[in-house]
Amino acid sequence: MSTIESVRGDITTQTTDAIVNAANSGLLGGGGVDGAIHAAAGPRLLEACRVVRRTTWPDGLPVGEAVATEAFGLPCRWVIHTVGPNRHRGQTDPALLASCFTRSLDVAVELGARSIAFPAISAGVYGWEPVDVARIAVQAVRSHPASGIDLVRFVLFGDNLYRVFESALEG
Repeated sequence: MSTIESVRGDITTQTTDAIVNAANSGLLGGGGVDGAIHAAAGPRLLEACRVVRRTTWPDGLPVGEAVATEAFGLPCRWVIHTVGPNRHRGQTDPALLASCFTRSLDVAVELGARSIAFPAISAGVYGWEPVDVARIAVQAVRSHPASGIDLVRFVLFGDNLYRVFESALEG
């Protein structure tokens, strides 16, 4: 990877090859980042996710795993869906959170993506502290071979998330 950066913004407007959706295991939309991505992509994204549920992941996408769909109405090519661990449900293993980033990068490499944008997975309603998410995310991305990916961008909604990711990138 040549560039890892953080920006304050809206992940649904990113023109990277792929964006990562902080999805729930059902892959059928939800709140936060997931809801915003589904709303911006349009109803064909929900249909594509239903196909994934019928075929590849009939029991739902496991925590830490990732799968891609087309992006439809979004300015990127692909949406890579990953399920972050929920601290409120006792999912406190940092390796589960790191897996969201590494598996998403694996999928991006398989797709031939050269750029990818991540949200702060699990930092919202899933209860992880933003500073922990930033540290784990940056470490996972930096340690991944990610052959062919030129840009990893953390797209952060809010000043606090942006600050903690900037700090993690400087460390």
